[in-house]
Amino acid sequence: MAKLQDRVAIVTGASSGIGLACAERYAREGAIVVGTDIQDSEGWQAVVEASPQSRLHTLDVTDGEAQQALAQKTAAEFGRIDILLTAAGVGDGGPVGWLEEDAWDRVIDINLKGTYLSVKSVLETMCAQRSGSIVTVASVEGINGTEGGSAYNASKGGVVLLTKNIAIDYGRMGIRCNTICPGFIDTPMLRGLMDPMPDVKADIIGEVKMGRLGKPEEIAGAACFLASDDASFVTGHTLVVDGGYTAGHSHGIVQMMGLV
Repeated sequence: MAKLQDRVAIVTGASSGIGLACAERYAREGAIVVGTDIQDSEGWQAVVEASPQSRLHTLDVTDGEAQQALAQKTAAEFGRIDILLTAAGVGDGGPVGWLEEDAWDRVIDINLKGTYLSVKSVLETMCAQRSGSIVTVASVEGINGTEGGSAYNASKGGVVLLTKNIAIDYGRMGIRCNTICPGFIDTPMLRGLMDPMPDVKADIIGEVKMGRLGKPEEIAGAACFLASDDASFVTGHTLVVDGGYTAGHSHGIVQMMGLV
């Protein structure tokens, strides 16, 4: 049987990149997927083909009232909400002294406040049914700093700790909450940030121990595990999926030894 058969999942940021890949995987595993994003997506057709009751709504995650209304509508229509995955996010930053206040606010509002509002919107339903799996999407940049990543890193670090608090506060209600920290994944957002800086991109790939960028589908595999009964005793966990980027530094020694 599919891992998520007949479960109801809300996925934010579902029109592209990691969010779309997770929505597709959830649908293939039998879930009804209610996706949200600020833009439509031709790729969403694959979700509907796998799970015909699935649909994509236009929604801004910083709009708490809209999030609450969608969660209530979803629970009323399908009778429950089993899974929430929060993939909506933006990348921006720069050294603090250079960073404009409105840029800081935008990143924090979407990445951190948007996660809080998404989780808040489903808790009433999950508490009533005394079950649920919440999977937040943070980043390796939320556990290790990177040059110029002030706002983004702060927002994702906040997601990591928010996730732990949700796990602590709601575990006895049968609700699990875990976060995935993707490394550098080949998504439209990453390409938009990194393609203008090819030398930086090459240096980053050089620090990935597997020698390549990750694929959105590889994050979706982790997200499927955390949402499923296979992770029934996993909560408050930070799952790093980064090809070894944060494992440590490489200095060419293994090449000198002829191991690669």
